[in-house]
Amino acid sequence: MHVDHSELDRRTLLRAGLGAATVAVVGSELAFPATAQADPGADLDWIISCDEWGARPPADPLSVSAIATNKIIVHHMAFPNVTDYSEAQAVKLARDCQNLHMDGNGWSDTGQHFTVSRGGYVLEGRRGSLERLQAGDRQMISAHCPGENGRAIGIENEGTYVTETPPKALLTSLVKLCVAVCRQYGLHAHDIFGHWDFRNTQCPGAAFYRQFPELRRRVFAALDTDLSDVPARRWPDLWRFVSSPAVQVVQYLLAHRGYTVPVNSVFDAATVAAVQDWQYRNGIPVDVDATLTPQTWETLVPELDGHATGLPVSAVQFILNIKGYAEVTVTGEYDYVTRKAVKDLQALHGLPRNGKLTTSTWCAIVGGVVRQSFRHR
Repeated sequence: MHVDHSELDRRTLLRAGLGAATVAVVGSELAFPATAQADPGADLDWIISCDEWGARPPADPLSVSAIATNKIIVHHMAFPNVTDYSEAQAVKLARDCQNLHMDGNGWSDTGQHFTVSRGGYVLEGRRGSLERLQAGDRQMISAHCPGENGRAIGIENEGTYVTETPPKALLTSLVKLCVAVCRQYGLHAHDIFGHWDFRNTQCPGAAFYRQFPELRRRVFAALDTDLSDVPARRWPDLWRFVSSPAVQVVQYLLAHRGYTVPVNSVFDAATVAAVQDWQYRNGIPVDVDATLTPQTWETLVPELDGHATGLPVSAVQFILNIKGYAEVTVTGEYDYVTRKAVKDLQALHGLPRNGKLTTSTWCAIVGGVVRQSFRHR
């Protein structure tokens, strides 16, 4: 039997101390307790199931994750921005995606859990995802983001959004889907991230990513969340099984603190050791997988004003350039162009537009979510 290690995400299971103890037969009864917020009777009939769109059977048995879901990761598909918004096109999209993932990537099934078409149709991706969403207990182990496949619901959105933004129908359905996922798995609007927050990729596209604060606000409103229930900062929980632009920011900051680490976005052994040493020296519980916990982030990032120079400024410039601010270059000098980009990002996230690199500004820069983003605007 072919084993797709990117799908099984065995390292995620090992971290939970459960090894390969996954449930491999889709549709079987699970022993896991249901999430307290889940509604087994939730109306999810608007999601087109694998059977309804005519999915191929998986090439190998699929597995259910043994650990809890803790986030949503949003993608664009890098497919054409078609003007056919019909259900027939949505079905074709689901089939094309499955064929690409199975025949091109060699995966057992579609990589993501759900797919949203430009016409606003929502379809099940990986078989079993809709059943697990209905139960709200554990997710199917997926293949959309290595390192996060056992704990993140992956949503692919038809189209390419580097310079263009999605149609209104897609965004409306994406909000509806995120709300359903949050309700069933006990998640929140501040648990929504983009693919490149955990992987080196252009996905979900710079133009689409700029809409994420508004996406989260719409989900927040639909969930009727109390602002006091939102953490001051929801940092991306990077760990040694992911590589992303934010990992390179961490490496810049570790180098600034005196550690000898490569600055290359790869969460390698030297970076793991440096993160764990930083945690130990700062009285933070040392994480076996060098997870960037909130305490780790908040002690690592330095608050800076407009006169700052050096590696922390280079870190900011690097990730701003990656995430759509093409005019920003890595110089280590907090120049006018960098300050302008920081102010723009602060405005997107509801932060004071002062150009200062506060802890909350750092959080927004590296892909996190701040409480101010959800205040009425």
